[in-house]
This record gives sequence, structure tokens and C-alpha cells, in this order.
Amino acid sequence: MLENNNHNNTRAITIIFHTFNIEATIGSIIIKGHKYADRIIVIDNGSIDSTVEIAELAGAEIYQHPMKNGERRVNDLKIASQKDAKIIVMMSTDEEPDIIPEIIEPIRNEGYDIVVNSKEKTNISYSRLHVHLNKRDEKKVCIGFSTKCLNSIVLKDLNGSTTKDIIYQAEKNNLKIKYIGQDDQSSFHQFKGYNISVVVPAYNEELLIEETLKGIPDYVKRIYVIDDCSNDRTPEILMGITDKRIVAVCHKTNKGVGAAIVTGYKLALEDGMDIVAVMAGDNQMDPNQLPRLVIPIIEGRADYTKGNRLISKDFRKGMSRWRFLGNAMLTIITKIGSGYWHIMDPQNGYTAISRQALEVLNLDEIFPYYGYCNDMLIKLNAFGIRVEDVVMPARYGCEKSKIKYINYIMKVAPMNFRGFLWRLKTKYVVLDFHPLVFFYIAGIVLVPSGVFFGFWIFMQKWRQIPVSQNFPLLSAFITLMGIQFLLFAMHFDMQADKSRSGNVGFLK
Repeated sequence: MLENNNHNNTRAITIIFHTFNIEATIGSIIIKGHKYADRIIVIDNGSIDSTVEIAELAGAEIYQHPMKNGERRVNDLKIASQKDAKIIVMMSTDEEPDIIPEIIEPIRNEGYDIVVNSKEKTNISYSRLHVHLNKRDEKKVCIGFSTKCLNSIVLKDLNGSTTKDIIYQAEKNNLKIKYIGQDDQSSFHQFKGYNISVVVPAYNEELLIEETLKGIPDYVKRIYVIDDCSNDRTPEILMGITDKRIVAVCHKTNKGVGAAIVTGYKLALEDGMDIVAVMAGDNQMDPNQLPRLVIPIIEGRADYTKGNRLISKDFRKGMSRWRFLGNAMLTIITKIGSGYWHIMDPQNGYTAISRQALEVLNLDEIFPYYGYCNDMLIKLNAFGIRVEDVVMPARYGCEKSKIKYINYIMKVAPMNFRGFLWRLKTKYVVLDFHPLVFFYIAGIVLVPSGVFFGFWIFMQKWRQIPVSQNFPLLSAFITLMGIQFLLFAMHFDMQADKSRSGNVGFLK
């Protein structure tokens, strides 16, 4: 316990409290805090009772700052780091100081730069930056900092930031952060009853593959690394990693990221894995978000989960406008093709799938290249597999995207259309029957017919060749009828998807 440490150890810890009119409790809080640190800083927010006087008598340093909240946060850290503190803890007076050892130990003994403890009824470790970017009450968050990381990275990057922005900057600078939530241990204990695995497709990822693999949590029982015939040092790096969970496979020829993932899926099925996630080898996929993908499957709410970065500007930070525009276009195309009208960001490859859903699919027919995630959604919908979007922030670092979006859309769009026709045949003709097929067929025929007919009329008039005055009306009628048929078909497709939800479940 920290209270048994010597005086020199306690001097290395500084605690910051924010106070306002709490004269009845501030004294006991400071006395308890001195069990873990001999320097207590009280930032008073304009108390009109005896809070300041009692805090000073209890041995706290008193500061009062009329500045804005964000500026005050940064100034507090600068004040705390001026002396000999090695660790700074910022906490609310609503919290008991007895939680301080839980904050300090990971920094002192496990090498973490920042530790975040939240007593809210939210899975803070699962939503990580997602929670902090949307947190409305920061008083419930207790944070510990290593002053070394503050002086070298955080403080120089901050310009009047709130706690959530401090955490964002820490993420941006690749600091090592630990999140401790109220439901952490019980949730991770729940994972022990399942065989969870991760497929890591890798192609020329020598810079980031080791960091990616080291970040995969301990509750993951198998890590299938599929080297898709890399021509850099990726194979050598994989040979040097001693993690016994890793099963490394090297393709003799470059088959594409989709084919690499299928290889991993097949290995996971052979090994009896219950849930299989996919994390790219470029470290773009935050391992702390993995439980948020796994839990909906364990709880029976979904059979396939995927990340969604497009929900807000905060989550898209680091994503270029062109990349966002390409993702938005592909989202619309994939909604129509797959029949999953509620999903966004179909290019997000951070996914998890149940064994039961994998066994339904013919893995050999999955599109082998980058469009595999769109093709997966099409095939999953045909068999009534439930899909859930998991909102999470984008995470970009020094990696470079290998996707050229114009070429990518030109390849994926035809694949998506072929998959759409296959889905209609399989879902609404072979496995079941629904008249929406006729509406889709009528719309697909009538819309281009009306458009081409209108173009033909225009060319005839441009050449001064007389045409019937009724032809333009007929062209508009055909086009509008086709659009109406398509809208009816989409409506019925949405309704059919809702009515079938819940048919397939995992370990209910």
C-alpha cells in the first residue's frame, strides 16, 4: 500500500482538488489525501464559506483562478509540475482519496503515462476517447499524470484545453494510457468464458506490425497474423515476436486483404474460436475498443459488429475531406447493395463476428481485395445475420493508406451491384419469396430506359428531326415510374430486414 511508503516516495505525488463551498468536508479530504502525498493543491472556484481557510489549516496550497475551465486545467497542471512531483492526480472532492493508489500504481510500476478512473455507469475503457470527447460532466473523472510526460509532450501542445482535450492530445502523441471503469473487471471476467481471437492481415507493415500485436489484450486467446506476401521486413519481425498466442501464416503470392482475412477466419473456425475480430496491421484500430465490438455478440444483440467513424466531426479527426467523401459515397452504395440501411462507414475494417455467422458464409466466395467488407455485408444480409454499428473515433498515425479512392470506387461499385443482384436472388427468391424483387426489377429497367429515351429525344431535336410532342411526357413518365418502383422496393427491403432481425443469435 502507498501509505507504507517512505517520505521521499510520497513527496513524488501531488494531488489537485477543485473546491467550492465544501467547508464541512474539505478538512477530512485533505487529511486523507496526505496519506498518499505530502503536497495537496486546492483550486478554489470562489467559495464564500470557510472552505479556503480550513483547507489552508489542513496543509493544502491554495490557488484561485478566475480563468475559463479549459485554461484553468492546463494552468493547474503547470503549477503542480513546478516542484519535485513525479505524479500528479487531479480528482474531485466527491471522490474518496482511497482510490489514489489505484491511479498511481499503473504509472509507477507499469509504465503508464496517464491513468483515467471513472465511476460513471459507462464502459469507459471500452469507449475510450469516444466517452471523453462527449463527456458533459468531467467532475466524475479522476486522472493521474506522469509529470515526465506532461513536460515533454502534453503541456507544450495544449492551448487552453479541457480534460477531454488533454486526453485527446495524449492519444495523438501516442502516450500510454490506462482506463479504469467501474464495470471493467466484471466485463473482462465475462470474456474468459469465450474463445476470442483476432485476425491481423499484414502487407508491408514493418513499421507498425509489432506495436499492433503488442497492444492486443490478454483475453484474446489466438492471434492469426496473415502476411500477404510482404516484400519488406514484416516476416522477419513476426519471427522475432515470442507471443505464444500468435499463429503466423505467409501467403506465397499477394492475394489481397480480403483473402488474408478469409485465411484467418478459416483458421479460427478450425481452432473452435467463438468470436473472431479483425484488426489491421497498421495500428489504426484501437485495441481498447475491442470489447465494444465483442460485447454485443456475447449479449446476443448482434452476430457481426463493425466500427463507425463517420458519426461526427470529432470522431473523424485526422480523416481527410477526400477520404470522408469517398467513405460517404461508399456508405450510400453499400446501404442499397447490402440491405443494411442503418449502417455507416462500411469501409471500416475493425469488425467482430460470431462463429455461427461465419459458419453460414461461403468464405471462398468473399471478395479478396479491399471491397471484402462491402461484400461481407451483402452476404451477411442475405442470410439474415444481425449487424450492429459501434461508434468509435478514427485513429491515424504515421501509417499511409494504400487505398486510392477513385480507383477503389470504380472497382467496388460494380462488385456491389453484382452482389446486390445476388442478394435479391438468394434472399427473396431462393431462401424465401418477396414481391419487392419485381419492384426492383421494374425500377432497374424503367429508370435507365426513361433516361435513354429522353436523351434520344434531345438528340433528335438537336438534329432538327421531328418527334412526337408526347415523347417527352412519355420519357418523364417512364423515369418517374421507375424511381417510384425503386423507392417502393427500398421501403419493402427495409421492412423485410427489420422483420427478420433476431432470427440468428449467438449463444443466447
